[in-house]
Amino acid sequence: MRYMVVIEEGPTSFGAYVPDLPGCVAVGESSEEALQLIQEAIEFHIEGLKEEGQCIPMPHSSSSFVEVSCLILLSGLYSLTFA
Repeated sequence: MRYMVVIEEGPTSFGAYVPDLPGCVAVGESSEEALQLIQEAIEFHIEGLKEEGQCIPMPHSSSSFVEVSCLILLSGLYSLTFA
C-alpha cells in the first residue's frame, strides 16, 4: 500500500504524519529522517492494527498545490508580487 505522508518543518525539527492513519506520527532532525521514521511508524502502526484484529485503513488521501498571488510591503517603500 502507498500512504500519503505530510512533512512539516518546525523550528528545530521536522514532523511527519499520515492522514489515513490517525495517530501515526514521527519526528526527525531532517525531512529525510522524518520520512524514514514515518515509514517505520506506518509499518509498526499497521502491525499493531493487525494484532488487535482491526481493519487496515485503505489509503485515500491526496494532495494538491494551489497557486496564489501575494503582495509583500517592505517598509512601505517597495512591494514585490509573487505569483
